[in-house]
Amino acid sequence: MIDLKDFEYHELEEFIVGLGEKKFRAGQIYKWLNQGVTSYDEMTDISNKLKDKLNEISYVSTLEIENKLVSKLDGTVKYLFRLPDGNCIESVVMRYHHGLTICISSQVGCRMGCRFCASTIGGLYRSLTAGEILNQVIFAQKDLGERISNIVLMGIGEPLDNYDNVIKFIRNINNEKGVNIGLRHITLSTCGVVPGIYKLAEENMPITLTISLHAPNDEIRSSIMPINNRYKMDELLLACKHYKDVTNRRLSFEYSLISGVNDSKQNAAELASKIKPLAAHVNLIPVNKVDERNYKKGSKNEINAFLKHLTDCGVNATIRRELGSDISASCGQLRKKTLNISERKECTD
Repeated sequence: MIDLKDFEYHELEEFIVGLGEKKFRAGQIYKWLNQGVTSYDEMTDISNKLKDKLNEISYVSTLEIENKLVSKLDGTVKYLFRLPDGNCIESVVMRYHHGLTICISSQVGCRMGCRFCASTIGGLYRSLTAGEILNQVIFAQKDLGERISNIVLMGIGEPLDNYDNVIKFIRNINNEKGVNIGLRHITLSTCGVVPGIYKLAEENMPITLTISLHAPNDEIRSSIMPINNRYKMDELLLACKHYKDVTNRRLSFEYSLISGVNDSKQNAAELASKIKPLAAHVNLIPVNKVDERNYKKGSKNEINAFLKHLTDCGVNATIRRELGSDISASCGQLRKKTLNISERKECTD
């Protein structure tokens, strides 16, 4: 059975024409699918004959809200969505003055093995389809009754480890006949899959690329991010420069501050020397507590001192505002607690 949300619009047109229908029917179906209908019966402007054809060979994919938490502090909403196969993923909707931003997952679990991240505990189960990625936006928007205007691919999973489905999702979410979110309102975060960065640069998509760097040198980065054993920092930063040169888009780096690991004045100076030529923004993130790890965030004074060290070195940096702290809003935590996931495997590349 086919999930029509896995098709790009031109593919859906070809599929519908192949059923002996007029091409414009694809537009009607596409519109309904992106509004969050749960069956073909809800599509009031297509014939029963076409509905019967579609029911024979395809289905309307949905997500079930397994759990929903709403922060009393800032209105952040965290969803635990259950997929038809029983697996669960997380999505988080955050409220900003410019509108709603949703952070979505690209995989069920993650194989990258970053030591400070709850999403990777238990390893990778499977990648999401383009339709399953899209459904997170559609059904969060439908549940809230509000338009989502910004997307961050920064939830569970590594987007560039699920490259084809992520790119298809981006094209679909941007389509004016669907949810129609502008490419400049989409951010993709990667832990540093270097071939994927080069490939993404050639897509001619003006999305924002952010790199989960989290260390100033190879020694520290390899100890907390196994991906660095395959793609060293110099190789990663060279790919970043290529992306910036090709797309003319500003880069940003994420840096989780771990007390006693990567937050010294020397670490700040070394980080600045590596990334200053890229004129990128650094988003400092006080590390989140993960039960299976012993990493701790520094004091407020230590965090602010690291920020000052960076800015004194000429780097544009800010401390990320903590949202949803009362609902375990950081990625992977709710899924892990709900499903009682234990450590299973990690990336050793």
